[in-house]
Amino acid sequence: MSTSAYDQGLAQNPANYVPLSPLSLIERSAYVYPDRVAVIHGTRRLSWGETYSRCRRLASALVQNGIGRGDTVAVMLPNVPAMFEAHFGVPMTGAVLNTLNTRLDPDAIAFMLSHGEAKVLITDPEFADTVRAALDKLEGPRPLVIDALDAEYPGTDRVGTLEYEDLLASGDPNYAWKLPDDEWDAIALNYTSGTTGNPKGVVYHHRGAYLNATSNIVSWGMPQHAVYLWTLPMFHCNGWCFPWTMAANAGINVCLRKVDPALIFELIRTHKVSHLCGAPIVYGMLINAPEGLRAGIEHSVAGLVAGAAPPAAIIEGAERMGFDITHVYGLTETYGPASVCAKRPEWSELPIDRRAERNGRQGVRYHMQEAITVMDPETMTPVPADGETMGEIMFRGNLVMKGYLKNEKASAEAFAGGWFHTGDLAVMQPDGYVKIKDRSKDIIISGGENISSLEVEEVLYRHPAVLTAAVVAKPDEKWGEVPAAYIEVKDSAQVTAADIVEHCRAHLARYKVPKHIEFCILPKTSTGKIQKFVLRQQAQSASAIG
Repeated sequence: MSTSAYDQGLAQNPANYVPLSPLSLIERSAYVYPDRVAVIHGTRRLSWGETYSRCRRLASALVQNGIGRGDTVAVMLPNVPAMFEAHFGVPMTGAVLNTLNTRLDPDAIAFMLSHGEAKVLITDPEFADTVRAALDKLEGPRPLVIDALDAEYPGTDRVGTLEYEDLLASGDPNYAWKLPDDEWDAIALNYTSGTTGNPKGVVYHHRGAYLNATSNIVSWGMPQHAVYLWTLPMFHCNGWCFPWTMAANAGINVCLRKVDPALIFELIRTHKVSHLCGAPIVYGMLINAPEGLRAGIEHSVAGLVAGAAPPAAIIEGAERMGFDITHVYGLTETYGPASVCAKRPEWSELPIDRRAERNGRQGVRYHMQEAITVMDPETMTPVPADGETMGEIMFRGNLVMKGYLKNEKASAEAFAGGWFHTGDLAVMQPDGYVKIKDRSKDIIISGGENISSLEVEEVLYRHPAVLTAAVVAKPDEKWGEVPAAYIEVKDSAQVTAADIVEHCRAHLARYKVPKHIEFCILPKTSTGKIQKFVLRQQAQSASAIG
């Protein structure tokens, strides 16, 4: 085999190759801008120099507690400084960060702690009851539990044996961490409902995290030193990689424990917030908030929106409010956003409703992603760009997960044919932009949260009066989509919608409980299979009438 002259004597070495990792981004910002504000949380201010030292303390303390390469450190935290610091301190040890969805029930949390084999769990007092119940359900080893108390939260309910600030005090602020030997090493573990009721562990690598962190800046056009408000939970795909993005940007992270329109507008006004992200419901809350809350905000705010495809009315309403909205699309498996509805100058001349429609598409690939396409999943051939022929959205590139933890079969299926299969149905429009037409059958996206219809159905089937049940997505103005349950009741059984709701609340997180319940004879095929497409049509019609 012949070798090119460009390969002879030109070997990879420490002088010309360093593994890509977002850890290098905070080191640079702390070096160049040590005194610039990095984090604001209530009255608290932390500079980039201080934040970097705290991350190194965290890494050092974790190592002293036996944490090393390939171990899992789970966190059950809202958008507070400790959550931001975990995105750097945990991987500095070589360990993997597992950010837990704070809205989940104890059963789900217990499953994730067990499946991910978490050795340490850092938790906020707000979630003490859930964490305590989850720990009681663990059959294997319990993780070391650390309580991260927060001056901005009145509760001090403790679950662990150590407090976060005490942990940091035991660490070395000059801890000599190093980049991973291989940029393919895992950096984070995120759980998604996928297309079944069993959560799947999505594994990110350092390379993908680095590239998506920087792609957020380029694809969104973020200026240096942006002021970023954390309206998006950091547990969502590691906050769409924005903890690492803000380290590269050397901007200001304005923390927010919970989405509250009054507080959001106050923070925007006080800190001159320039950027924020969120699901359509977040923008809907801001649009519908009393106009007086926006008094005194005279600057424009840039916002990314993702989740269920945002209605044009959301984009239009945000624009009238002074928000410049950009639509992005992705999944947990693609580090969050991996495509963007890149705006074209000529769209600015369109009427606002048509402009909002253009801006509401899933768009084109992110700068650091190799490709997005719409293909026939059976033949693996691209659909024509006619805006009518439906296929499945597929991604390829560095912004795609390593795979599913301990699930080779699901990983192989997801990567069949050399592309990542999203399960979302779409068309390719004549201008080359992707437009979603339907969601994968089993997933309901409510307020940006994935809900498995199978998980909800399993709970419904546990009710003694339920003979058959099916759950589909019902459009909702506030949440984008909500679960709608269609139930066939056993002969002579007596049950009400309120009974079903009470039963579901006992076994599911609140946001997974069906918001629409209908008792009926379920439509079935000749072989007895429930025809969910008929129920989806009914749910759509019910929304249109309502």
